[in-house]
Amino acid sequence: MTVIENDAGAPKDPEHASDLSGDTSGLIDPFGRHVNYVRISVTDRCDFRCVYCMAENMTFLPRRELLSLEELDRLCSTFIECGVKKLRITGGEPLVRKNIMSLFENLSRHLESGQLEELLVTTNGSQLKTHAAGLYKAGVRRINVSLDTLNADKFHEITRWGRLEQVLEGIKYAEDAGIKVKINTVALKGVNEHEITDMMEWAHDKGMDYTLIETMPLGDIDGDRTDQYLPLNTVRSRLEEKYTLTAIPYKTGGPARYLEVKETGGRLGLITPMTHNFCESCNRVRVTCTGEMYMCLGQDDKADLRTPMRQSESNEALKTAIDEAIARKPKGHDFIIDRENGAPAVSRHMSVTGG
Repeated sequence: MTVIENDAGAPKDPEHASDLSGDTSGLIDPFGRHVNYVRISVTDRCDFRCVYCMAENMTFLPRRELLSLEELDRLCSTFIECGVKKLRITGGEPLVRKNIMSLFENLSRHLESGQLEELLVTTNGSQLKTHAAGLYKAGVRRINVSLDTLNADKFHEITRWGRLEQVLEGIKYAEDAGIKVKINTVALKGVNEHEITDMMEWAHDKGMDYTLIETMPLGDIDGDRTDQYLPLNTVRSRLEEKYTLTAIPYKTGGPARYLEVKETGGRLGLITPMTHNFCESCNRVRVTCTGEMYMCLGQDDKADLRTPMRQSESNEALKTAIDEAIARKPKGHDFIIDRENGAPAVSRHMSVTGG
């Protein structure tokens, strides 16, 4: 396998553990990018039905097709053996998976050994009241919470099934447990675009980073994404009428570019797959809850990791499959949203690939 050892040791600051400047660990793709960050979905199910992510009447995978928690642990551990330093557990909503805390508890051994630098979670926040303390105990120190409005009625409208007060309570439980929370908001034209200022100030007032994301053309959502799409260069221009925004080199290992907001003292992240392609620095792959690895969120090429894992108790075939897949990682995606290209760029929903 193409694995380069890192002799420099793990960074002392976990928030900067995945800054790849000069990093020599991880799998290497055809364009010289070090792939040391894996997002692994543990379920395609969710207790919300967000309008930009899912159709209201979703058909989910049969449970028998999902990797077992033991298989997920084996898969994560194999990636770590291959040089991966950062794991993000995603869904769907990962915390609705039955007995999911046992996976976090088992994966914590890699944090204790130093082989894994960060174990992270992306969640809608609905289950944090129940699981925040357990996540912290398992070594999770940072989470992303998806939150698109602070208006309770609008929250229910966007999520279809969600309750805002449940999420806000969950965020408080996470903070009380010692977990650093970052708020992620999908910018939606005509829906929450006029709340962005208030949400940013609310997040910064609570000491939380705030990241805006452009909606992406993934899966059939029972609607036209051109009606939802809000370019973040437009949002940034609006914010600069009121705030002083300064680009900063802060990184967390993901695709966000960060700005410092002078007036609030907080950080604003921008994830712009549509208006500013960030593929040149991509260090990530995604694995679905059925064991399919997507080398690019915006491409259909995938690798079957479940079959080699189930065919042998040895991990050699699995490592070979990972290595061969990394060798096919494309240079970038080709997302387009316009009325002439109304169909999604890829047919699968974000909840299938993993958020």
